[in-house]
Amino acid sequence: MARVTFTANLQRYLNCAPAEADGSSVRDVLDQVFAGNPRLRSYILDDQGRVRRHVTIYLNDAQVADRDRLSDRVSPADEVFVFQALTGG
Repeated sequence: MARVTFTANLQRYLNCAPAEADGSSVRDVLDQVFAGNPRLRSYILDDQGRVRRHVTIYLNDAQVADRDRLSDRVSPADEVFVFQALTGG
């Protein structure tokens, strides 16, 4: 199973501890995580199912190429990292 990890910033607002999920794409893996934590979906994806502008998703050490459909292929040994951008000044 792929490992899914969320930034500490997201964990302050939601219970989103690291998880493991099956799937052949980033979308499949995240959908499985969202099934157990529906509120998390709206923080990561917009109403069209695309990655929000202030969120970045990495598959291992590279940013996902497909931010719209999240079709990047995932293997059981992969890690998905979800980052929420921070702003301020």
